[in-house]
Amino acid sequence: MDMSKKYDITFVGHMCYDEIIPFGERPVIAPGSAVLCGAMVAARVGKRVASVVKMAKQDEHILQPMKDVGVDTYLIPSGETTYSRVLHESENVDERTLTLVKSAGLISISEVPPLETQCAHLAGISDTEFDMALMKGLKSRGYSLSADMQSFVRHVTPSRRVEYRDVANKREIAALMDKLKLDVVEARILTGTDDLEKAAIIVESWGCPETMITHSQGVLARVQGVTYYEKFSNSNVSGRTGRGDTTFAAYLSWRQDQDPRTSLKFAAALVSIKMETPGPFKGTLADVAKRLQEKHFPEADQRRLSPA
Repeated sequence: MDMSKKYDITFVGHMCYDEIIPFGERPVIAPGSAVLCGAMVAARVGKRVASVVKMAKQDEHILQPMKDVGVDTYLIPSGETTYSRVLHESENVDERTLTLVKSAGLISISEVPPLETQCAHLAGISDTEFDMALMKGLKSRGYSLSADMQSFVRHVTPSRRVEYRDVANKREIAALMDKLKLDVVEARILTGTDDLEKAAIIVESWGCPETMITHSQGVLARVQGVTYYEKFSNSNVSGRTGRGDTTFAAYLSWRQDQDPRTSLKFAAALVSIKMETPGPFKGTLADVAKRLQEKHFPEADQRRLSPA
């Protein structure tokens, strides 16, 4: 383990097996997780990336796609690897039934190596991964901290079904974060409104200066009291799973060097490409530049793609 390395972003969470059951189609099982989706994006757009993952050591081979794009992986051994089942019960891709068949368990601060990283992102898929002690511990290391609120809203019941519920310590979590990610369902549960801007303003009032909320049509960001919005431009939704993880990772990566508006457009363009093909984002910066020019920037408002 090389502790002399410096990283732009470190993704923390479980690796898992995703069993996706599309509406009216056969199930597909593949390695997944918010960590995988996010780390692959950040690495492909040129960031120095680490992933800290809790999983069974015998499944370590599923980390290879991340390693292949230059992500340094740090494995926390567990008795089992998380296994998630996603059932799409209608043609509406935002209506999903989730079951967490297996979980690798909570990650403690003592298990996370003391990496030198600018940002630590809590990329979880349920409430079985992170607790306040971990978050406070990471914050005390001086990291810029971000989280996906699905890591807390998704409560795993004794029957292993995932239920979306309010989070008792949501204000405390938000106040610890420099950036937060939600989708429209999580926003409604946590704030009581599915108006994206109103929900973002409420989250902002809890003490988080930068909030992203995704829904089926696009993505909103609220940054230091200013609201930005960008529509998606995908032609199909075959790669819907991982939409939020990919959007936020792209935004988080680009935001380290760019303003919120440019970063949001970049994230929307990148995830639009990803949603047209199942699995993590496999494109290039050139692909994103092309999509930006064609779908996200009017001719009079071309922006350069390379970071400042």
